[in-house]
Order: sequence, then C-alpha cells, then structure tokens
Amino acid sequence: MGIGNYIREIGRGKEGARSLSRVQAADLFGQVLDGTVTDLEVGAFCLAMRIKGETPEEMAGFLNATHARLQHVPAQQPVVVLPSYNGARKLPGLLPLLALLLAREGLPVLVHGTPTESARVYTSEVLLDLDIPAQKAIKSIANGEVQFVPTALLNPGLQRLLEVRRVVGLRNPAHSLVKLMNPVAGKALIVSSYTHPEYAQSMAATFELIQANALLLRGTEGEAVADARRMPQMDGFIAGQRSSLQEAQSGSLLALPGLPQSPDAAATATYIHEVLAGRSEVPAPIAVQVEHILRLIRQI
Repeated sequence: MGIGNYIREIGRGKEGARSLSRVQAADLFGQVLDGTVTDLEVGAFCLAMRIKGETPEEMAGFLNATHARLQHVPAQQPVVVLPSYNGARKLPGLLPLLALLLAREGLPVLVHGTPTESARVYTSEVLLDLDIPAQKAIKSIANGEVQFVPTALLNPGLQRLLEVRRVVGLRNPAHSLVKLMNPVAGKALIVSSYTHPEYAQSMAATFELIQANALLLRGTEGEAVADARRMPQMDGFIAGQRSSLQEAQSGSLLALPGLPQSPDAAATATYIHEVLAGRSEVPAPIAVQVEHILRLIRQI
C-alpha cells in the first residue's frame, strides 16, 4: 500500500490516529528505508508518529523491515550489542569503558551509532582516542574485540532517517528503533536504555513481543551504560522473558574521585585508561552492569 494511505491512518492527531498492524508497519517502514518515497512524505511520517507514538506492534514491524535490509555483522558466538546515539552533554560518556570491560572478559562487543546532534560528545570520538576507529566496511567480529560500526554501514536509509532530526528538531521512530535492533548475523544481547519511564514500558513490551535477548536500564544521558554515581534499575530479557535484575538505588549521587568533570573525549579516554590499568576503581554500578551482562549472555 502507498505511504499516503498509511499517513492518513496515523496522521489524524493523537486522539483520532489509528495504529498499524505489524505487517503494515513493516511495509511502511520498508518504503521509507528504501527511499521510494519523497522527502515530504518522510517528514509527514516522522511528525505523525511523533504525535501518535509507536505501539509495540508497530515497532516490531519497523524492526522486521530494518532487519531485512541490514548489513549484518558476522560473529561466531553471541555478541554484546551497544547502541550509541545520544552522546554526552554534561557527563563523561563511559559506554566505551563498559565495552572494553566486556571485551576484557572475552566477549565480542559491537557498538553502533551516529551523531544525531551537533553539541554533544559522541562515543565514536572517545573510542577514537582509545585507538578504536570506526569500521569502514562490515567484517566479522572476534572474541575480545570492540568494533564501532557507523549506522550508515548497516543501512544508509536508516542513517538518512536519523538525520531528519537535524532538520525538524524532533526524534522519530528511528531513534527508538536503533536501540532495539540486532545488527548481528546470529545471536546477540542488546544492551538498551531509556531516558523517560514511558519509554521503559514501551521498550520492554517490544523486547517481549520480538522475543529478544536484552538488558534494559535507565541510561546515562540516554546511553546504555549505568550512571557511575548511582545504581539504576536493570531488567533482563531472554527470548522475551523478562526478569528484574537490579533495583534502582535511592539517595544522593556519589562524588567519584577521578571522574572527569566534563564530557571532553580526551579526558574521558584518559580516565578509561586509568580504570583499565587498575589505577582507578571501576565504578560500582558499571561493574554490576558487567556482571548482569555476563550472566545473561551465558543463557543465550
């Protein structure tokens, strides 16, 4: 069905809009990713979905369309997947620390992402300072390796959809989808995060529906790493079956010695080197997150 017919269904406002079935959502999103629709139609889709909000069925359909079009990363064993799209605005971005701690345990770790705003420090910048440059082509990932794969390599259409935010200033379904997708040709544990409670509910419902293996937590500035200063809630999913892994810590934020006071990429990389060398302690919430990931991936 043409995208105009779908837009008429989802674009009737918050109260009048009708949700799509999983099959319809896959058809619609496939057209968007394939570039067979106009920029005006893409903008209308993004704004309509922003007003209506995505249902788990719709998000599952969007994921079906995306997975059918991804350049998947080959791997020999289950991979830890770390999506990184928010970047750091005030706090140091410690997703690379999480990635390297997991790789030190012998796990293959795939970080994927792209900058979506101009005024943030992104994981790719910190990884580059850690001598982990972005991949220029899709290749297999080895045990104990950290790869950073730009979104454009996985699917150029998905990259274009994410860039719509720079034009209209609003997120669209792609910004949620990239935190839920599995870009691996095989089994993976997706480590995903949310910033607002309503997203926790919708993301959990989608993981259950698509029978995903995942760890879901309240992220640090939207990134899928525990706040170094206070333990967040964490939930696990194995084949979509949800379990509570960690309760959120209450009370004041901790002041950690040595933690960079800004998100500067070079300062963050230096801090990560100090932690990996044992000269600074691994922040307790991140150490606990690593333990939960190790337990989950053994169940896959």
